[in-house]
Amino acid sequence: MKTDFSNSWKASKQPRKQRKYVANMPLHLRDRLCSVHLSKELRKQYGFRAIVARVGDKVTVSRGQFRKKTGRIEGINRKKSKAYITGVEVLKKDGSKVLYPVHISNLLLTEMNLDDKKRLKNKAVSSSKSVQKKQNGSEKISSKTDNKNQKPDNKNTKIDNKNIK
Repeated sequence: MKTDFSNSWKASKQPRKQRKYVANMPLHLRDRLCSVHLSKELRKQYGFRAIVARVGDKVTVSRGQFRKKTGRIEGINRKKSKAYITGVEVLKKDGSKVLYPVHISNLLLTEMNLDDKKRLKNKAVSSSKSVQKKQNGSEKISSKTDNKNQKPDNKNTKIDNKNIK
């Protein structure tokens, strides 16, 4: 088994290979693993379900001991897929407060940081492609069901070939 990361790797059913793929993934590609679900209002407004988390986004924690707390993302650890959020803090023994890392999958995006104008443009292009793929996929499915109703002529040709011999 290879120890390096491979861009050509497609998929595997084996969990060990899936874990290995993520563990060896370079940080510039780990970005796509750090996506946050959008709230229902934002989902309706922008037309997609999730987007990559960025510093400055306002999020709500949906799982864990800090459930229902809201705050802005102050930092993201891409290696561990954790985010540091204002208001989600732990007291240390010496009395100081430290930001607690929350896994990105446990966050819900309530307000986006739109300082970067390309952020939505890139996502809009990719989401429109996925919508087209879904539409094309439904056409392919319907054509396959039409073919099922028709009987194939392969059986008749095989019988004819046997009779000829």
